Amino acid sequence: MSGEDLNQVMEMDGEERYDYFLSQVAEEREIWILVNGESQFLKIASDDGDVEYLPVWPASGFAAEYVNGGEELTPRSISLPDFFRKWVPGLTRDGLDVGVFPGLDKTVWITEPAELKQDLQDVMSDF
Repeated sequence: MSGEDLNQVMEMDGEERYDYFLSQVAEEREIWILVNGESQFLKIASDDGDVEYLPVWPASGFAAEYVNGGEELTPRSISLPDFFRKWVPGLTRDGLDVGVFPGLDKTVWITEPAELKQDLQDVMSDF
């Protein structure tokens, strides 16, 4: 993906990025997260502390762009079957939501793990 395409997608609003995320992940069958040097995944808390979520992206380039020049985090892929089988139950158990495709403006579509799984399965059924 060219830098121009990347910027075009990053400028979408939260709902448009969510739809883009669903279609890309359904096609590629992987989700991208950010991890630190100890392989701990990035978790973000809302300003008021009411919501904690795992930010996810549809491609490595978007995740890398999110931390561009910032924290020492690297993109890591999770296969969709692993996400469904391991991550969704784990995130649900830990009370973590999923922040789908945070934008550079820090807007993000927050959803429950099971709801994201269902949305992805619905999109994949169209393939």
